[in-house]
Amino acid sequence: MLKLEIPTDIFRQMVKQVRTQAPVEACGILAGADGTVEKLYEMTNADRSSRHFMMEPREQFAAVKDMRAAGLKMLAIYHSHPETPAKPSAEDVRLALTPDVVHVIISLRNADAPAVKGFLIRNGTITAVPVDILKT
Repeated sequence: MLKLEIPTDIFRQMVKQVRTQAPVEACGILAGADGTVEKLYEMTNADRSSRHFMMEPREQFAAVKDMRAAGLKMLAIYHSHPETPAKPSAEDVRLALTPDVVHVIISLRNADAPAVKGFLIRNGTITAVPVDILKT
């Protein structure tokens, strides 16, 4: 079974980013190997929207180049839902153009306890993927 493991320090960095950027949707890339995240790439939401995100292309290109140089694989694309649940919206499904990565959504609906969920989205089909926060 596919799952995604995120070390606590990287998870904290993600939560800090999404809280700081709210009410704009924050976004980024998680890279690593064998389902375990080793590196986080914070991206700029070029659209500065609270309802959708578009990664800044130059940052995304630089992240992919760095991953290749480091021998890492893109494991996940993450973004926040500042006011809605951690489940893919119709737009998230429509714009899921990278089918072999986990799409991680961090909901700030309950700001004191952000919800984190992962999904594979292929051809409009959504499959839940367990996301484990590793205690380090």
